[in-house]
Amino acid sequence: MAHRILIAEDDRNTRNALAEVLKGEGYEVIEAADGYHAKDLFDASPPDIACLDVMMPGMSGFDVCKYFRQQSPTMPILFITAKAEEIDKVVGLELGGDDYIVKPFGTKEVIARIRAVARRSLSESPGAISIAFSDESFLMGDLEVIPKELRVRRRDEVFSMTRREILILQTLSSRPGEVVTRADLFRSAWEDDHVPNSRTIDQTISQLRKRIEMDPKQPKVIQTVYGVGYRYEPT
Repeated sequence: MAHRILIAEDDRNTRNALAEVLKGEGYEVIEAADGYHAKDLFDASPPDIACLDVMMPGMSGFDVCKYFRQQSPTMPILFITAKAEEIDKVVGLELGGDDYIVKPFGTKEVIARIRAVARRSLSESPGAISIAFSDESFLMGDLEVIPKELRVRRRDEVFSMTRREILILQTLSSRPGEVVTRADLFRSAWEDDHVPNSRTIDQTISQLRKRIEMDPKQPKVIQTVYGVGYRYEPT
């Protein structure tokens, strides 16, 4: 499941352009043309990240931000506005905004800022884990994972692994029987310059399964917990 971004922006051209860019980066995008619609979308299903225009009909972006912060203290929020006055930036940040983008803006700048606040939120999430790479070998079912060789062995078969794949296996193995969220896997196995993208994580898991699972379509080592993440269930 991709991260969901709410774009609340009353200018249709700006909203559509930003939505297109974010979808191209693998995000799921929901759109609102005013503050009240943004509030309704949040109440129906809270997004992972919000981009709020400051000047909107009904509820302003500042008012929406205050409401979001009461309901979700850690959700990343970026303000998007045509105003460049310093006082507006200060007010927005004091109300709980994580960053501030002034229109007109470049798409690369927007993506970079969203990535930055997403990483910061992920690293500060309660209960998030980080697994340090270890050279110590361990077992996962009938697999022997050998980190120092970047290999996995099943009887006479040997599979080459990447460092990231080893970190994924170490993370799952460290929490047997527990659900490991995609956010935890990202924190453990991806570098700081990567955006937390669920599609990328799922694709990496899919490729890993093709090598280590006896039947990738019915995985035993890395089980999917739909809508949440993955789990290693010892047998």
